Parts: sequence; C-alpha cells; structure tokens
Amino acid sequence: MPRPFWHADIHADRRPFLIGRGRVKAALAGWFADQGFITVECGAVQISPGNETHLHGFPVQWRPEGGSEQTLYLHTSPEFAAKKLLAAGETMIVDFARVWRNGEQGPLHSPEFTMVEWYRAHAEWTAVIADTLALARTAQAAGNGLLSWRGRTCDAMAEPEMLSCEQAFARHAGIDLAACLDNRDALAAEVARIGLDVRADDTWSDLFSKVIVTIEPKLGDGRLSFLTHYPVCEAALARPCPTDPRWAERFEAYACGVELANGFGELTDAAEQRRRFVADMDEKQRLYGRRYPIDEDFIAALDHMPPASGVALGFDRLALLALGGTDIRQVIWTPFPG
Repeated sequence: MPRPFWHADIHADRRPFLIGRGRVKAALAGWFADQGFITVECGAVQISPGNETHLHGFPVQWRPEGGSEQTLYLHTSPEFAAKKLLAAGETMIVDFARVWRNGEQGPLHSPEFTMVEWYRAHAEWTAVIADTLALARTAQAAGNGLLSWRGRTCDAMAEPEMLSCEQAFARHAGIDLAACLDNRDALAAEVARIGLDVRADDTWSDLFSKVIVTIEPKLGDGRLSFLTHYPVCEAALARPCPTDPRWAERFEAYACGVELANGFGELTDAAEQRRRFVADMDEKQRLYGRRYPIDEDFIAALDHMPPASGVALGFDRLALLALGGTDIRQVIWTPFPG
C-alpha cells in the first residue's frame, strides 16, 4: 500500500509542483481579471450532476428540517448554475470550480478536481477558442518551459492546429465521417475495416468514441490542436452550426495528446435541450441501470439565457503539463482518498 501524501518526504517531492500550481492559477486569474470577467462561485450541490451519458455523479443526502430526505448531487461541472447566472443578466463570468466525477481516477484523472469554466454572452465560439489559446499560453509562461507529458512537448506559443472532426477522421483514421453520419452500419463497417472491435450493441456514438480515442494521442504534438465541428449528436449542450446543422459548435483543445478543454457555442433551445437530456438518460439507463433527474429550473432558465459561448478547462491537467509533472496527484494539495 502506498504511503500517504502527508509523509514529509513525499510532500517535499510534491511541493514544487504545488507551489507551481499556485503560480499558474494566479496567472490565469489575472488574465481573466484583465479581460473583465467576473469571478463567480457556483454551488457544488445541485439537483442533477449533469445529464451526459457517461458522466457519473456523487449523490448526497439532504435532510431539510421537518422534511423528508432528498437525493441531490455534487456537480460534475458548474455549467447549469453558471448558465442560470447568464439568464440573470451576467455577461462574462468565470468559476475556478471544484467538481466531482465518480469512477474517474488515474494519472490524468482525479474524482475531485478543479475546472475553470467561463462564459461570454453574445460571443461566437471562435472567441472562446481564442480565450483557450491565450490561457494555455499564460499557463506555459507561468510554468517550467514547454507544456510536456511523458516525453512529449507542446509549444502553446506556436500557431495552433485547427482540425475539424471530419478532417481528423480522414487524416488519422482514413474514414469519411460525413458519409457515415446517422448511419450506424456504415460507420461500423469503417470501424471494423481499420481493425477496431465492433460489438453488435455498439451505438453510433460508441463507434465514434472508439475512433476518437485512437485519434486523440496524435493531437497536440509540438503545438496545440483544436478539434472542432463535432457531429451534432456528439455535442449535448452545443448549438448546431448555422451553415451546416449536421455539425455542432463544439471544440476540444489538446496538448501532447491530452485533452485540456471542451467548449461550445451554447444551446439555448429549451425544447431541444430537454430532448437531448432525455435521450442521454435513456442511454445511461440502458448502459448503467441508472438515470439522473433533469434540472427543470435549468431548462426554464434557457428561455431567458442570451446567446453565449463557454469552455470547461481542466485546470489540474493544464498545471500538470505546464510544470512537467507525471501524475495529476502531484498538483493536487490533498489528493482524493481512494
């Protein structure tokens, strides 16, 4: 059994990374302040932890005085609460939020971690892509040199690679993604052709994910990669592209094969958001035997929310790469007890 983090010699080894974490966080907070963002603090306990199929929350039991016990959840993202603040009239907000995702643990995953999530009302998604690039550069400047992970490096100061999902599938997997949209059997045939396992119960989304995980290690090599224009069915909270509604205004940012950020042009159609949530919870029920409630207050807020774009960035991962670490626990002051 490994010795606990609080042993003096173990802490001494981790301390330079922890001090560096503070330096990176201060640099990012300064960047947001200079841009005019308001720092908010969204509550961690919510009606729903999030309604994406493969995200799992931590339930908490609330016992209101004089009332019956209720199940609430630690949030997997401050997104629902932050969007309610946009509906209330805020226009540029950021939260350095503690978030919880059950079952995710490893060198790049901690069940409890810090997510930097920010929103710009009345802004195109290209604006928050530019924000993400600026933040990666800010973190690199506050770190120990280039972004690095397990022998690979990425210079955030270099011109980034912009790559649509359609281009990435063609370049790195030899698959014509557009020809397979909404056609599970066509995509299954392509996935099998490139040597990946195909199960009879794989959905279109399952097959898409199997290809994506082979593409991700090839991104962010030497420079940042922005993977853009996801199929609309792979963007639960993003709006469709106005020029081609088959694709969504969703992007992910990568350095050294590591996903750092996930951003959207935000969906504000309440009816469509409900439809997507129900479909995702139906799939969660099929796969995992559970579903989470839909936050009706969030759905109602969407009718009052302005057009906006936003990003969720894994702060611990960005700090880890900026400081040249090898395990996310190096940059977390008190690691998760599991």
